[in-house]
Amino acid sequence: MNKEQLQTVIDSIRPLDKQAYTRAEERQAALVKPPGSLGQLEAMSIRLAGITGKVKNEFSKPAVLIMAADNGVVAQGISSAPQSVTISQTINFTRRLTGVGALARTFDVDLLVTDVGINAAVPAALRTDDTREQHRGRILDRKVAMGTKDLSLGSAMTEEEALQAMAAGCEVVQDAAMAGYDLIGLGEMGIGNTTTSAAILAALTDVDPAAVTGRGGGLTDACLARKIDIIKEAASDGRRILAKVATAAASDPADAMLSLFARCGGFDICAMTGAYLQAAALHLPVVIDGYISVVSALCAATLAPRAAEYMFASHVSEEPGYLAAIRRLGLHPVLDMDMRLGEGSGCILAFQLLRAACGVMNHMATFAEADINDDYLAEIRKGGCF
Repeated sequence: MNKEQLQTVIDSIRPLDKQAYTRAEERQAALVKPPGSLGQLEAMSIRLAGITGKVKNEFSKPAVLIMAADNGVVAQGISSAPQSVTISQTINFTRRLTGVGALARTFDVDLLVTDVGINAAVPAALRTDDTREQHRGRILDRKVAMGTKDLSLGSAMTEEEALQAMAAGCEVVQDAAMAGYDLIGLGEMGIGNTTTSAAILAALTDVDPAAVTGRGGGLTDACLARKIDIIKEAASDGRRILAKVATAAASDPADAMLSLFARCGGFDICAMTGAYLQAAALHLPVVIDGYISVVSALCAATLAPRAAEYMFASHVSEEPGYLAAIRRLGLHPVLDMDMRLGEGSGCILAFQLLRAACGVMNHMATFAEADINDDYLAEIRKGGCF
């Protein structure tokens, strides 16, 4: 993928289907219940209609797409876990032994795992170059490099590498859609990626880096202070880069984002950003997981604001930067369960609520079908009664 091809994906993202959206609103208003009484289930079903163009939807083949990559910044002691955990857990995804694996097994959801930059060799028996093999427990090899460079010492990657990782995300979603997956969630695995996420978020939003930096999987006060210092420097560089690109002749948002990715890193973040863009281009509903996932979603929406219309937020992450990102996306998480695992674990839970929203739209009777006179709701429907 080159920048022109990336721009083609961005340009192909269209507004939601207004006619289907309106028909879904009208049906929800006619269902046998007090207006708005099913809250977010109603809103979800209506937006799904706008995404798919159909008032009644059923999602029978969901999948969580997991992007795995390592981050060189872990050399600075900003993570409680060793980098070797990335490859170990990525392998365990194929065995469904992780948190998201257990949930996937419980709810019969496929995990499509992609290596975009693990700093280790995936065993040959598990590695594949064919996206069609992912749902058979194989790890797709789209490795850009053996992890990023240490962002505390300079750029984490090149712009070409950032684009390559974004292309991998686009490809996986494209092939998932061709394979019949009709609902996807985006997760990740990569020790140190709360650091890369916080740096990117702080650069994009101008918020105080300390306010969006958490302890990840657990950190001592001294390690947290070091992590904040690293993020402050990277975010400051990122802001200067964005400002410089913005004032350059013939610049565009893609140039700025690629430059930011190059400085602050995260092959997994790049890949998920591409995946969100491709999902929107294909009118495929996509679920955000936790902190790294939501920062990637914000990157995608920065490149293509309409992409946010195709996203659903699963849960409120415990990471402090999560709320800053989700508020800028204008999305409302459907779960608040003190979760902070990542991996795409929240996506699988949200899938069930999306299916519930469809069930209400598809199977609940209207007042006319239930032979109930709804004249008594006339005043209530004018508003101000709840």
